[in-house]
Amino acid sequence: MKSVLWVQFSKDKRNPLLILLLIAGSIGAALLLGGGVQSLTTVAIFSEEANAEEIEKKWEALLNTDDSVKFEVVEPEEAREDIKKGNIDVAVKVTEDDYRILSSNRIPSISFIEEHVNSVFQREAQIKAIEQQGDKDIRDELESYLDDAPFQMEVQGLDSEQIPTYNVRTQLLFAFTFLIAMFILGFKVNNVTHDKVSGIWDRMILSPMKKTSMYSGYLLYSFLITMLQIVVVLIVFKYVMHYDVGDKLWLIILITACFTFGMISIAMLITGFVRTPEQFYAIYPSLIPLIPLVSGAYMVPGTITNPVLLFIADLFPLAHAMEAIMAVVFYGAGLQDVVMSLLYILLIGIVAMGLGLNLVERRSR
Repeated sequence: MKSVLWVQFSKDKRNPLLILLLIAGSIGAALLLGGGVQSLTTVAIFSEEANAEEIEKKWEALLNTDDSVKFEVVEPEEAREDIKKGNIDVAVKVTEDDYRILSSNRIPSISFIEEHVNSVFQREAQIKAIEQQGDKDIRDELESYLDDAPFQMEVQGLDSEQIPTYNVRTQLLFAFTFLIAMFILGFKVNNVTHDKVSGIWDRMILSPMKKTSMYSGYLLYSFLITMLQIVVVLIVFKYVMHYDVGDKLWLIILITACFTFGMISIAMLITGFVRTPEQFYAIYPSLIPLIPLVSGAYMVPGTITNPVLLFIADLFPLAHAMEAIMAVVFYGAGLQDVVMSLLYILLIGIVAMGLGLNLVERRSR
């Protein structure tokens, strides 16, 4: 087994570019596609009325009531130019009683921004209508009433007073990291087929090495190189980019180790159906990108409700791994809380590994 491990390591040592590019790709994908979703959104506001300064000051104070959105007053020409160049995503043109949303593209946060702006303008229109009927002190009365309302709402989590915060950036971080990991481990498992076709496998069979040690060497190296990629990415995001990945890094690594074993088993199962490395490269890269989509790894939990898709997702380790990691990161779950997910992953891995090895041996005969 040590000899097989060393040979596989020597191949990557001579040409480490692919592994390094895949590691960089997982970091870049999480930053590019996940960084702008939960980041603080800056919205430019401007007015072109005669008393523009007064109107801008009024609505800037009223609109800046949400911590995730910051409204800043800018010059009209500057706002329009920034929208055209893509320097800002959204701008709001305000008048005394109305507004208009300006945007160069339809980003996901526009709906939230538009809803927030609309609610502020509606509330002000209602207050103004009451004031016009003669009640000039309605604004002070409303603020006083809300400060000491007869009914108070208190929100807390199920198990503690702290409310769990969901961050889609963290979810996308793990989703893209696992996606790249599935490609890495698949390419490494495919070395079994490559060596069978090239004749290296037959030479090893004639040597004193046991077939169990041969398989173990390939699979263990695939496991180690994949875990290296995942751990490096997690360390970079946690300690360099300060992403919130929870306080139980050891448990996350344990979950990823189970996930890696499960996906190596799936890769071995696919290996059992093909005869050449080229056939594997044709099937595996086409199948893997579909797994995160079906598993809902890129979406808010609960988005996928179709029972057929949920059943298919449960057949792969990714859905169970994402569920366990999200529970650890966002809800502080411990090992006893995610043990069922880990058992599902291990069961999938054991069954797939057994079937895969059986198919590979049958084709060899």
